[in-house]
Amino acid sequence: MPFQRLSPDLIDLPGGWIPALVRGAKGCCPRCGEANLFRKWLKPVERCAHCKQDWSMQQADDFPAYIGIFVVGHLLAPVVIAMISGGVSAWLTLAILLPVAVAMLLAMLQPTKGAVIAFLWWHGIGAFKQERRAREEPRE
Repeated sequence: MPFQRLSPDLIDLPGGWIPALVRGAKGCCPRCGEANLFRKWLKPVERCAHCKQDWSMQQADDFPAYIGIFVVGHLLAPVVIAMISGGVSAWLTLAILLPVAVAMLLAMLQPTKGAVIAFLWWHGIGAFKQERRAREEPRE
């Protein structure tokens, strides 16, 4: 039995791509903001429990991990430079910052994936087809 989509008038669609990204980063459905986007840590739900949006076709792939590595690397690079130039041995720097880097990356991986999925959905990239994203202005 095919899923019926709720009327866009009954769904609180985001007003732009940034609110959609915020919803995705919070782990909520970027389309309605009501249901969870993930059923496991990094596994999105097949369909939203509230608006029935199909998330099975998302293709975030490795991009969230690349974003995480980029951000964590840029945040920790000055710390590494300061520690080594401050006289801390390279081994102690590695022993301190490696677990910190892994923890930071793991903490930001799910929000980053949610935001990437929301970005792909909003802009109709990849398998997402173009849909009406913003509310239509009422005509008078």
